[in-house]
Amino acid sequence: MVTAKENDTKMSRSALRRIREKEQRFKTILSAAETLFARKGYNQTSIEEIADMAEVSTGSVYFYFKNKEDLLIKLMQEIGYYLRKLLGEELRKTDFSLNSLQHIAFAFLRDFCLNHPEKITIFFRESVGQSAEVEDQRKELFIKLTSEIRDAVLKISEGLGKRFVTESSPELIAVCIVGIYERIACHYLLWQDRSEDMMDIAGETSSFMLGGVSNLFSQDET
Repeated sequence: MVTAKENDTKMSRSALRRIREKEQRFKTILSAAETLFARKGYNQTSIEEIADMAEVSTGSVYFYFKNKEDLLIKLMQEIGYYLRKLLGEELRKTDFSLNSLQHIAFAFLRDFCLNHPEKITIFFRESVGQSAEVEDQRKELFIKLTSEIRDAVLKISEGLGKRFVTESSPELIAVCIVGIYERIACHYLLWQDRSEDMMDIAGETSSFMLGGVSNLFSQDET
């Protein structure tokens, strides 16, 4: 005879299994959308194609996502979170020294761009020129990334015991770094296939950034 407690345990396990299955289906659909958006383009991809690649029904896609735009926004959120997490971990490894900027240049270009071409295609190309909601999401992600790099630049200056020439210098540096990352990804990976040169490009990029940061330190300090 099955007791009430045993029945509750079985129900709990069953409920947990259903939750895991839903989470896995959500991830599978999102992964299929990422592949197709990068391969065919966002505008050229249909919900039916995403469902077919994910091996689910079209209705299942609409159960988890309102529409194709919702899929794109969710992808951007995941990609943005992954990138910010990657750069944040790299900064913490270096204890926010001046060389931290070199490490995040390599982390972005090597660990993010080279290892995840589909993510950069969506983040820097397929999300451009879409709806106001998508553009708002792009803006939010870039603002968050810029803010976190600005905070890292401030910690670097504090660790060195230096001040910047103006209060706006850390934010300006962060804006330039984010802009450089975007242009390099587009120019050398999306518009050209220069992946074999990426390590050299990463080294030159970090040298460029280090020189710019050093020049914005107040010169009246030792």
